[in-house]
Amino acid sequence: MGETIRIIGIDPGLRRTGWGIVESLGNSLRFVASGTVRSDDKAALATRLCQLHDGLAEILHTAMPHEAAVEQTFVNKDAAATLKLGQARGIAMLVPALAGLVVAEYAPNAVKKAVIGVGHGDKKQIHMMVKVLMPKATFDTDDAADALAIAICHAHHRQSVVYRMAALAG
Repeated sequence: MGETIRIIGIDPGLRRTGWGIVESLGNSLRFVASGTVRSDDKAALATRLCQLHDGLAEILHTAMPHEAAVEQTFVNKDAAATLKLGQARGIAMLVPALAGLVVAEYAPNAVKKAVIGVGHGDKKQIHMMVKVLMPKATFDTDDAADALAIAICHAHHRQSVVYRMAALAG
Protein backbone atom coordinates (compact mmCIF):
# COMPACT_ATOMS: atom_id res chain seq x y z
CA MET A 1 0.00 0.00 0.00
CA GLY A 2 2.98 2.33 0.40
CA GLU A 3 4.28 4.50 3.16
CA THR A 4 2.70 7.35 5.07
CA ILE A 5 3.71 10.72 3.66
CA ARG A 6 3.53 13.78 5.90
CA ILE A 7 2.67 16.93 3.95
CA ILE A 8 2.75 20.54 5.08
CA GLY A 9 0.56 22.99 3.22
CA ILE A 10 1.43 26.66 3.52
CA ASP A 11 -0.84 29.63 2.80
CA PRO A 12 1.58 32.57 2.64
CA GLY A 13 0.76 36.01 3.95
CA LEU A 14 2.78 38.80 5.51
CA ARG A 15 0.46 39.29 8.51
CA ARG A 16 -0.54 35.65 8.87
CA THR A 17 0.94 32.58 7.21
CA GLY A 18 -1.26 29.55 7.67
CA TRP A 19 0.15 26.05 7.88
CA GLY A 20 -1.53 22.67 7.93
CA ILE A 21 -0.07 19.19 8.18
CA VAL A 22 -1.74 16.01 6.96
CA GLU A 23 -0.60 12.44 6.54
CA SER A 24 -1.44 10.62 3.35
CA LEU A 25 -1.49 6.84 3.02
CA GLY A 26 -2.96 5.60 -0.22
CA ASN A 27 -6.33 7.31 -0.54
CA SER A 28 -6.69 8.11 3.15
CA LEU A 29 -5.87 11.43 4.81
CA ARG A 30 -5.26 12.09 8.47
CA PHE A 31 -5.14 15.50 10.15
CA VAL A 32 -1.94 16.09 12.13
CA ALA A 33 -1.85 19.77 13.07
CA SER A 34 -2.47 23.29 11.84
CA GLY A 35 -1.86 26.84 12.93
CA THR A 36 -0.83 30.32 11.99
CA VAL A 37 2.52 32.09 12.10
CA ARG A 38 2.01 35.80 12.72
CA SER A 39 4.30 38.74 12.14
CA ASP A 40 4.25 42.04 14.01
CA ASP A 41 2.62 44.50 11.60
CA LYS A 42 4.35 47.40 13.37
CA ALA A 43 7.83 45.96 12.71
CA ALA A 44 10.03 46.63 9.68
CA LEU A 45 9.49 44.41 6.65
CA ALA A 46 12.79 42.55 7.11
CA THR A 47 11.91 41.81 10.74
CA ARG A 48 8.48 40.54 9.74
CA LEU A 49 10.00 38.23 7.13
CA CYS A 50 12.41 36.91 9.78
CA GLN A 51 9.46 36.25 12.10
CA LEU A 52 7.74 34.22 9.38
CA HIS A 53 10.97 32.36 8.61
CA ASP A 54 11.65 31.50 12.23
CA GLY A 55 8.06 30.42 12.90
CA LEU A 56 7.90 28.15 9.86
CA ALA A 57 11.37 26.74 10.56
CA GLU A 58 10.27 25.77 14.08
CA ILE A 59 7.15 24.04 12.76
CA LEU A 60 9.16 22.08 10.18
CA HIS A 61 11.73 21.12 12.82
CA THR A 62 8.99 19.88 15.17
CA ALA A 63 6.61 18.24 12.67
CA MET A 64 9.19 16.76 10.28
CA PRO A 65 7.08 16.75 7.08
CA HIS A 66 8.29 14.86 4.00
CA GLU A 67 6.86 17.22 1.37
CA ALA A 68 5.60 20.80 1.18
CA ALA A 69 3.03 22.63 -0.90
CA VAL A 70 2.58 26.40 -1.19
CA GLU A 71 -0.26 28.34 -2.76
CA GLN A 72 0.69 30.51 -5.71
CA THR A 73 -0.03 34.19 -5.32
CA PHE A 74 -2.42 36.15 -7.44
CA VAL A 75 -1.87 39.68 -8.64
CA ASN A 76 -4.24 42.26 -7.27
CA LYS A 77 -4.74 45.95 -7.96
CA ASP A 78 -2.36 47.06 -5.20
CA ALA A 79 1.16 46.51 -6.53
CA ALA A 80 2.80 47.16 -3.14
CA ALA A 81 0.58 44.56 -1.42
CA THR A 82 1.29 42.06 -4.20
CA LEU A 83 5.03 42.59 -3.79
CA LYS A 84 4.85 42.09 -0.01
CA LEU A 85 2.78 38.94 -0.46
CA GLY A 86 5.38 37.71 -2.94
CA GLN A 87 8.12 38.26 -0.38
CA ALA A 88 6.17 36.30 2.25
CA ARG A 89 5.63 33.57 -0.34
CA GLY A 90 9.38 33.49 -0.94
CA ILE A 91 9.89 32.76 2.77
CA ALA A 92 7.15 30.10 2.61
CA MET A 93 9.04 28.36 -0.20
CA LEU A 94 12.54 28.94 1.17
CA VAL A 95 12.03 27.41 4.62
CA PRO A 96 10.96 23.93 3.43
CA ALA A 97 13.51 24.03 0.60
CA LEU A 98 16.29 24.72 3.13
CA ALA A 99 15.00 21.73 5.11
CA GLY A 100 15.53 19.55 2.02
CA LEU A 101 11.86 19.21 1.05
CA VAL A 102 10.51 19.30 -2.47
CA VAL A 103 8.13 22.27 -2.65
CA ALA A 104 5.11 21.99 -4.94
CA GLU A 105 3.07 25.01 -5.99
CA TYR A 106 -0.65 25.13 -6.65
CA ALA A 107 -2.90 27.85 -8.05
CA PRO A 108 -5.81 28.85 -5.79
CA ASN A 109 -8.31 27.43 -8.30
CA ALA A 110 -6.51 24.06 -8.32
CA VAL A 111 -6.72 23.93 -4.52
CA LYS A 112 -10.44 24.72 -4.60
CA LYS A 113 -11.06 22.13 -7.30
CA ALA A 114 -9.21 19.44 -5.33
CA VAL A 115 -11.14 20.18 -2.13
CA ILE A 116 -14.64 21.27 -3.17
CA GLY A 117 -14.78 19.84 -6.69
CA VAL A 118 -14.90 23.13 -8.60
CA GLY A 119 -12.33 25.85 -9.21
CA HIS A 120 -14.38 28.62 -7.65
CA GLY A 121 -15.84 28.73 -4.17
CA ASP A 122 -15.83 30.73 -1.00
CA LYS A 123 -13.92 30.15 2.21
CA LYS A 124 -16.96 28.65 3.96
CA GLN A 125 -17.18 25.90 1.33
CA ILE A 126 -13.47 25.14 1.66
CA HIS A 127 -13.68 25.00 5.46
CA MET A 128 -16.73 22.75 5.34
CA MET A 129 -15.05 20.30 2.94
CA VAL A 130 -11.82 20.25 4.96
CA LYS A 131 -13.96 19.19 7.94
CA VAL A 132 -15.79 16.59 5.82
CA LEU A 133 -12.51 15.13 4.53
CA MET A 134 -10.85 15.26 7.95
CA PRO A 135 -13.46 15.47 10.75
CA LYS A 136 -10.78 15.83 13.45
CA ALA A 137 -9.23 18.86 11.75
CA THR A 138 -9.04 22.06 13.75
CA PHE A 139 -7.83 25.45 12.58
CA ASP A 140 -7.42 28.75 14.36
CA THR A 141 -7.71 31.02 11.31
CA ASP A 142 -8.93 31.01 7.72
CA ASP A 143 -5.26 30.89 6.74
CA ALA A 144 -4.73 27.60 8.62
CA ALA A 145 -7.86 26.11 6.98
CA ASP A 146 -6.59 27.21 3.57
CA ALA A 147 -3.20 25.65 4.35
CA LEU A 148 -4.90 22.34 5.12
CA ALA A 149 -6.73 22.61 1.78
CA ILE A 150 -3.35 23.16 0.07
CA ALA A 151 -1.96 20.04 1.79
CA ILE A 152 -5.04 18.05 0.70
CA CYS A 153 -4.58 19.29 -2.87
CA HIS A 154 -0.97 18.12 -2.82
CA ALA A 155 -1.97 14.74 -1.40
CA HIS A 156 -4.31 14.31 -4.39
CA HIS A 157 -1.74 15.46 -6.96
CA ARG A 158 1.57 14.40 -5.40
CA GLN A 159 2.26 11.37 -7.58
CA SER A 160 2.25 13.41 -10.78
CA VAL A 161 4.32 16.12 -9.06
CA VAL A 162 6.85 13.59 -7.67
CA TYR A 163 7.26 11.93 -11.06
CA ARG A 164 7.61 15.29 -12.80
CA MET A 165 10.27 16.46 -10.31
CA ALA A 166 12.16 13.17 -10.65
CA ALA A 167 12.15 13.53 -14.43
CA LEU A 168 13.49 17.07 -14.18
CA ALA A 169 16.24 15.99 -11.76
CA GLY A 170 17.26 13.01 -13.91
